[in-house]
Parts: sequence; structure tokens; C-alpha cells
Amino acid sequence: MGTPEFAVGTLKCLVEGGYNVVAIVTQPDKPVGRHAVLTAPAVKRYALEHGLPVLQPVKMKDPEFLAELASYKADLQVVVAFRMLPEVVWAMPRFGTFNVHAALLPQYRGAAPINWAIINGETTTGVTTFFLDHDIDTGRIIKQMEFPVPDEADVEYVYDGLMALGAVIAKDTVDMVLEKDGDVPSIPQEEIVNGKLANCELHHAPKIFKETCEIDWNKTAKQVYDFVRGLSPIPGAWTNVTVSEGTEPQVMKIYKAAKTNDKCSAEPGTLRAEKKQLFIAASDCWLEIVELQMAGKKRMKAQDFVNGLKK
Repeated sequence: MGTPEFAVGTLKCLVEGGYNVVAIVTQPDKPVGRHAVLTAPAVKRYALEHGLPVLQPVKMKDPEFLAELASYKADLQVVVAFRMLPEVVWAMPRFGTFNVHAALLPQYRGAAPINWAIINGETTTGVTTFFLDHDIDTGRIIKQMEFPVPDEADVEYVYDGLMALGAVIAKDTVDMVLEKDGDVPSIPQEEIVNGKLANCELHHAPKIFKETCEIDWNKTAKQVYDFVRGLSPIPGAWTNVTVSEGTEPQVMKIYKAAKTNDKCSAEPGTLRAEKKQLFIAASDCWLEIVELQMAGKKRMKAQDFVNGLKK
């Protein structure tokens, strides 16, 4: 059960590993782009290429869907980047249902764990498999694997790394379930909180919306730097800038930035062009802007933007 490209890594690993994948459950096709072209999810495209049955329920409690799902008599269900399931679905297989989550639970429960881990400046994240229960991302943990996050890494880098690691941990977990005939050791997340994460604040990973992506220049340059890479390349951090005196503010998306030690006393959000470089004032230091996109324009190097200001 999964929808985006992230879930394809695990599905591909299981199919190519010779596991008996009897069916795929994914979201319905959705209109995409300016022309609203009806587009199949990445998981569906892979499934059809490999002759796997595809189920696309609108409602997870639909009687017809439940009957069709039950007809496959699956021993185990694997969920990767899908949606919340009702008990009638996750409790259906005799070995239950486990989820592959792109974070080290109980940290970063929610829809956007990769983004929020980077935004918060984490140097390590990872993947977790856990058995589903009634609440989101709270079930008993089966296995975890860590993934280092370099200081310059953006979402794309971590996404690709965790997709590959997620496939590995999913395969390992399936093997554990089969070997133990479903009786797999697992740990309540409360025990991890009281053990490994004692005295640590729990961070959450809620869904990201357009307004979430607006940069707050009253934060430190390091915080803004992490915010930018935590939203790059998609959906992209943005800010309103006044390019020249007397003009209306314009939306600028920032895809890549670089930290500086250049202290500033300018008003946070102030734009400064110098030679071939572009800087914006944070609360403590100037942040160099490396790649950006103005509303209605193509993505460009900051150097090209600065050159355009001089014309």
C-alpha cells in the first residue's frame, strides 16, 4: 500500500526479491499540472508494468473494496507513504500490517518527516518499521535504521537515501515476520521515549502547506539555511522581496543558500547585492542566496539575478 515514488523503492525490492506480492493498493488517479491531466500514482505505474493487480479505493471502508482486498488472502500488508487505515483494513492479514516511516520514531510522526528533520537541523534521521494501530505513527516499533544528514543536504538527497534504506528495512522486516511466523518482537514507542530519547523534546512532522513555506527572516541565518534546504527542491521556501525602490514586493523562491559569518544590523529581510553575490539579512548574519526563482520566471543562479539588476 503506497502512492508516491518513495513507495516504489520498497515495492521494487519486494518484487525483485521474489516475494509473492498479490496486489497493490494506491490512491486514485489525480489531475496534475496546468492542464489537469489525469495521472496515475507512481506505485500504480510500476505495478501495471509488472502485471500486478491494482486497487484504488476512494474510501477505505467501502464494502466492495474490502471484499476485493480480502479475496487476495494476504498474510501481511506493507504500507509506505500511503494514508491512515481503518482497523478493518490493517487488522485483516493474519500477520498484521506494518508501515515504513521515513524517520526514527517516535520523532517526526506525521506526513512530512523528511522535510521537518532537515528544517530542524537534524544531523541524523532514518527509517522505522512499526505495526499499525489506531493512531497515526504510534504503533509498536519492529526495526530502525539510521541515516546521516550532511549539513549541505536538501530534501532530494535525504529522500533518495531514505527511499533506498526504506526498501532494505522493509525486506528485513518481511523476512523477520516470515521467519517468526508473525510473532515478531516489537517495542512500544513509550519505552523508546523513556529510554533512548529520555528528556528529549518530541518533534512532529505535520503536512506542509504554501503558508508553511514562507521564510521568517527574524530567525537566525542557520535556521533560515536549514529551512531552505528542508523545502528544496519541492515545495520550495519563499519570501517577498522588494527588488528596487518604489516597486511592489515580488515572490522569490529560494532553492539554495549558503551561511556566512558576516554579522548584520540591517532589518531582517533586507536584500543586498554585492558584485556577483546576493544576500538577505537574517536576525544575526547575512545569508547568501545561491539559487532562486522569481514569480513567473525560471530557476536561476543568484549571480544571473544580480546581473539582471544592473541592466
